[in-house]
Amino acid sequence: VTMSLGEEEWKVLREEIFPIFEDRYNVKIESYQIESGQLATKLEALKLAGQSEVDVFAQDNMNLAILVNKNLISDLTSYENKISKEVLPNLVEACKFGGRLMFMPFRPNVQIVYYNEDAFNKYNLSPPKDWDELAEVAKIFKEEEGRGRILIKGFGGNPTATQVYEFILQAGGRPYSFNDKGCVKAFELLQKLSPYLSIESKRAKWDTTNDILARQEAYLVQNWPFGVVILVKRYGLEFIKTYSGWQGPAGEFHVIGGDVFGIPKNCKNKELALKFIFFMQTREVQEILASRLSWPSIRTDAYADVQDWQKSYFKSVKQALKHGVFRENITWWPVYEKYINEAFREIVMEGAPVEETLNRYKEKLEKEKAAYK
Repeated sequence: VTMSLGEEEWKVLREEIFPIFEDRYNVKIESYQIESGQLATKLEALKLAGQSEVDVFAQDNMNLAILVNKNLISDLTSYENKISKEVLPNLVEACKFGGRLMFMPFRPNVQIVYYNEDAFNKYNLSPPKDWDELAEVAKIFKEEEGRGRILIKGFGGNPTATQVYEFILQAGGRPYSFNDKGCVKAFELLQKLSPYLSIESKRAKWDTTNDILARQEAYLVQNWPFGVVILVKRYGLEFIKTYSGWQGPAGEFHVIGGDVFGIPKNCKNKELALKFIFFMQTREVQEILASRLSWPSIRTDAYADVQDWQKSYFKSVKQALKHGVFRENITWWPVYEKYINEAFREIVMEGAPVEETLNRYKEKLEKEKAAYK
């Protein structure tokens, strides 16, 4: 079994979940880390060598197209009817390519908004529910404290690209168009926010965000739910609260991320691999993942046993999932990510003109994306 997880996540799987499966089926699971972007290269090398080292893998749902296009994985369509009815149907549909079920749901993820309740109460503010309120709150914090307290993930890479993607959807744009009216509107908002952002935005990404919030260097930021365990359970920062987020002119939208399961085409233990996948989809396992790691569940019935302190946070997650959308799976995401980050740096951090900059990087994107198949 291969996945791309953090140390704490591996600990729960290896110590609390995998042993149940091992005892039930009298097998030993060999689990190891393969970073999401390296899986296709690994499977392709094994296929060319006629070797089989991986029976089942978990993969980020944005890196699936390359596995399908290179014919590296098994078609699982005939097993769709074995998926529990409690598994969210939209997650199953997101695993299909050309009408064929090529992957299985495992771990959905969606970003929520964290905020410092004490800081908001101090200035009699409410968490922003739309773009206008977001801009107003950002301005008030800057005026009251002399420094920005709203955090945007500006470090670059996938964290920045994903956040920009959501802003574009909220503006009514099509992110991959790069420079349509919605894209322009989203970058105009981000540029407007720029003077009021926390200086920590330059180093903000998924992991550093937790440290920035914990040190109260920023009071509001969007991030994945894993931060709840760190900030509230581990650090005891009960003043950190969450909600689903804000809406733009076109509504509230949140990118659904996370991992899905797949089985390599040359898998030697396919029957056991399928049993493992369906085991990981059970309520029994999903409740452990929800309660121990605060992972959103693929099931509708997996939240009954979460602890009281977790319930309000899971409410935020479930609300965000209601507004969740899947990014179109494209093979050229790396080049899109590169240029949307360059545009963000120039427009938001350096104040470059919005439309001119987007048009310039759109031309570069069009030239390079043809190389991705």
